[in-house]
Amino acid sequence: MAALGLTKRFEQTCAVDRAALALEPGEVRGLLGPNGAGKTTLLRLLLGLVRPDAGAVELFGRPLGDPRRLDDVAGFVEEPSFYPYLSARANLEVLGRLDAGDATERIDTVLAQVELAARAEDRVGGFSSGMRKRLGIAAALMRAPQLLLLDEPTSGLDPAGVRFVGALVRTLAAEGVAVLLSSHQIVEVEDVCDSFTVLSRGRVVWDGSATQMRREAPASAYRLSTSDDTRALALASSQRGIRMSEADDGGLVVEANGDALDAAVLALGRAGVAVRRLELTVTPLESMFFALVEQPQITDAGKPHASDEEPDRGSGEARL
Repeated sequence: MAALGLTKRFEQTCAVDRAALALEPGEVRGLLGPNGAGKTTLLRLLLGLVRPDAGAVELFGRPLGDPRRLDDVAGFVEEPSFYPYLSARANLEVLGRLDAGDATERIDTVLAQVELAARAEDRVGGFSSGMRKRLGIAAALMRAPQLLLLDEPTSGLDPAGVRFVGALVRTLAAEGVAVLLSSHQIVEVEDVCDSFTVLSRGRVVWDGSATQMRREAPASAYRLSTSDDTRALALASSQRGIRMSEADDGGLVVEANGDALDAAVLALGRAGVAVRRLELTVTPLESMFFALVEQPQITDAGKPHASDEEPDRGSGEARL
């Protein structure tokens, strides 16, 4: 998949501004950005739900406008939608009949893939948000796609659900499927993705491998509690590569890379200051993400501020 110079305006708002994106078979690429960054609009452009004002898209060498362009492509935009009074199986049968080929023959296979086989005859109206997300992935997998586009598939899931989606995506990638995974929470996908494209205000502000992002990332953030925080602050002031300050709710906030943090902890021990708690609150990739999209870090809670931007423009949900 390749996209170059994609631009989309809604009245006076430029939702996507000359965005470029590339994805190889077996690659999992994270499409990151705060709410309103343009992620959903970009996915709609790739899926042909809206037309670009400028730019080009090629999927498997087929350009925008080719009637075969979306062959071997599947996914969903925003929350997957289903008939609540029908069972999971019946919903997939409806979608399969709307599609060409032998999609309905894969229903049992895809339900097993997303671990919903035991709930196949249950009404979807009784499903949790996580189960509906998994059913949305199952619906996309009925096409046996080689390119899978997923919009916030981990949003609102509990930790177990996030881990399940990540493991499923990695399994699909190992089978050669290219996956574009949209998210506004890098912590939920950082261990899943091979590469990242970061959007801010419709523009690509960073693009590269996960290894490169980790190499370029600023220091991690930690919460620290000691037997003598005042003395710990004084000792840290003489240590290189570490910043330490008091947290509003008690304890200390530390920003440092691994080597500097190790040296600081050893120095505290030699000075007789006990480390009672040391907790990672912001990973290097989170730090990089916040810096790229100009969001402040709240290190004492380990969570970014919610974006004040408008949500992505446009409407519609697709299961292709």
